[in-house]
Amino acid sequence: MAVEKLDILAFAAHPDDAELACSGTLLKHIQLGYKVGVVDLTQGDLGTRGSIEIRAREAEKSSQILGLSARENLKMPDGFFDQTEENLKKIIYAIRKYQPDVLFANAIHDRHPDHGRGSEIVSRANFLSGLAKIKTYDHDGQEQAPWRPSNVYHYIQFRHIKPDFIVDITQQWPTKLEAIKAFESQFFNPDSDEPETLIASEKFLKYIEARAREFGAAIETEFGEGFTTEKPIGVHDVLRLT
Repeated sequence: MAVEKLDILAFAAHPDDAELACSGTLLKHIQLGYKVGVVDLTQGDLGTRGSIEIRAREAEKSSQILGLSARENLKMPDGFFDQTEENLKKIIYAIRKYQPDVLFANAIHDRHPDHGRGSEIVSRANFLSGLAKIKTYDHDGQEQAPWRPSNVYHYIQFRHIKPDFIVDITQQWPTKLEAIKAFESQFFNPDSDEPETLIASEKFLKYIEARAREFGAAIETEFGEGFTTEKPIGVHDVLRLT
């Protein structure tokens, strides 16, 4: 099986995590000509609203809105995925399959415990993916080559975390909001008769907008998305920093 090379691969504990936290950045880089994909760790099966089938359809709709080159779901147990060898190898398989230069992962800690757990397991799998003695095989039975992206960046979700860098997503904001709203079962819908949750309340999308405006204000733009880094970022030309 040929490598399906991507420039950026975003991992998310649940379908819609990437949309909420980093889809503006994903879209911006797609518009710059880069190939971008998303791998969801779970199907979000413990969510109060919707179902596995509904969320899969919503993820597909969002992927089309954003123009992703690839999206798949590793179908780990929502709420109960741990750093087992099986789960780590699922992530390693995906990293080696797509050979991204940069990984995005969940927030390092957050209101939902799956987010911090997702952050940790992806970070660990990223390191292990570069070890030649860990063997994984593609669907044709061919051994995958070791691959370790140069950087892992963690997007910021519900809890406030001071970002190490912020991406201007002002031009991408309307489409980001459209991608979020593709998950109709999860977010505010006045016509829904399902139980109200925090994320399904009208105020939740206002939180998302407020956070984007906060990060945007920090870099003197209208909207932004913040990220933390696992290591210092090397700079070759300080005049190209904004």
